[in-house]
Amino acid sequence: MKKALLSAVALTALVAFGGSAWADVLIGVGGPVTGPNAAYGAQLQKGAEQAVADINAAGGMNGEKIKLEIGDDQSDPKQGISVANKFVADGVKFVDGHFNSGVTIPASEVYAENGMVVVSPAATNPQLTERGLWNTFRVCGRDDQQGGIAGKYIADNFKDAKVAVIHDKTPYGQGLADETKKAMNANGIKEVMYEGVNVGDKDFSALIAKMKEAGVTLIYWGGLHTEAGLIIRQAADQGLKAKLMSGDGIVTNELAAIAGDAVIGTLNTFGPDPRLNPANKEIVEKFRAAGFEPEAYTLYSYATMQVIAAAANAAKSNDPQEVAKALHEKGPFKTVLGDLAFDAKGDPKLPGYVMYEWRKGDDGKISWFPK
Repeated sequence: MKKALLSAVALTALVAFGGSAWADVLIGVGGPVTGPNAAYGAQLQKGAEQAVADINAAGGMNGEKIKLEIGDDQSDPKQGISVANKFVADGVKFVDGHFNSGVTIPASEVYAENGMVVVSPAATNPQLTERGLWNTFRVCGRDDQQGGIAGKYIADNFKDAKVAVIHDKTPYGQGLADETKKAMNANGIKEVMYEGVNVGDKDFSALIAKMKEAGVTLIYWGGLHTEAGLIIRQAADQGLKAKLMSGDGIVTNELAAIAGDAVIGTLNTFGPDPRLNPANKEIVEKFRAAGFEPEAYTLYSYATMQVIAAAANAAKSNDPQEVAKALHEKGPFKTVLGDLAFDAKGDPKLPGYVMYEWRKGDDGKISWFPK
């Protein structure tokens, strides 16, 4: 009798433990939560959190709830590897991340080796999906697409400009600058300068003096908003009358906080703004009611969670291998970015990049608006 009682107690404990261990699907969100690019980390985190709340309310992944784990990679590849290894140790099966291409590429190899699926909302370097990893996807476009649009736009609209191509030496920044340069050159525009600067540089006086001497009237910037804002402000302060154009790496309102009014007229490429889609009105208002503006990659992170959950439900399995197969084969999936399907490489079939211009809105605040 005592033995039977102990067995029953043990069985109850096992069921209770199993319930807590198996009740949740653990998904990691990797991005720069701290540091100069924390604005983007906040976009990824807030987007994922709202998506998980909505997905769980609708039944989760095959009846299991999603639980998030946040990893701060600080936009640093070494820290990204540390985050990836912690996700592995903690039992994460899927990753929404990372933001930087230079972080996502090495981290995705850790995930591939450990049976985890990663879907990036923001990493645009072509190499991310060109390696043929089974587990790697993105819901954003690629820099060979974005650079092609930017290069042709320069050729069509700045035929007589003296163009300086400046980049931050990262896989994202230099990759985007090189793709833009290639497209620009193919359309008959040759740059007068091609320079690299370091991430974290604060003083661009020497670079600006060199651009003034070369008569630069258009700066194409491959990099993020932190350095871009300083270049814009310092160029204006030093009398360089040149417009700056860049890519999706400057799409945060923090750019205007750094550059001030000098940012007006700045151009950048980005996908169609999902905030402007009437179908997303209710979701956008949820973010705003919580005091967060869902700009840039917020809804891309939301969509990342949507495709992971939808693919799992389509596969009738939360096993990452089965989910990866479903991502390739079971789409399109309904998301805030529209209906998403993935090609054999893991790239989405998306509308093309469009051009935006920084200007004052009706509320007097400076932000980026469709050109």
